[in-house]
Amino acid sequence: MRTLLTIIIGLLVFTGCSRVAHNGATPQQNQSPNGKIRAQQTVPENNNKLQSQQIVKHLEQLASSIPNVQHAHCVILGKTAIVGIDVKEDLPRSRVDNIKYSVAEALRKDPHGVNAVVTADMDLDRRISNIRQEIMKGRPIAGFADELGKIIGRIMPQLPKDINAKTYTPPNTNHAK
Repeated sequence: MRTLLTIIIGLLVFTGCSRVAHNGATPQQNQSPNGKIRAQQTVPENNNKLQSQQIVKHLEQLASSIPNVQHAHCVILGKTAIVGIDVKEDLPRSRVDNIKYSVAEALRKDPHGVNAVVTADMDLDRRISNIRQEIMKGRPIAGFADELGKIIGRIMPQLPKDINAKTYTPPNTNHAK
């Protein structure tokens, strides 16, 4: 199980780190009067972070504009956006599915939201929000890995064969009345 978790985190880190911006900045070469070549270096601006933050805010606003969506949280991983939406707790499941579909449809029509994944699960929405906060603090990989570990820990089944019989103590079933 740990190997699987390590592989998943490694792939996600590799995918996230492989997105490097290339804005076409190349050194300009000028020939001086004496025949020597002068190279003028240009420093590429780091617009990736700013662009990602603008895209995240845009997608959150787009998702929040759908009726009955109270809040939306977004994280971008490579070319995929993960959007968590917060809807009222008392809505029936079928209505929540319709809202989620409407958000996905709105995102599909937006060039930045084409590859978005939408969830209306409250726990996942909170975790997406936590990941976004960690990214804003400058800890994208650590925050993502921590939350991904929690998500996987939550969905991983507890298999009886994984329990060590020597260290396992069953819960107390004696109830004093």
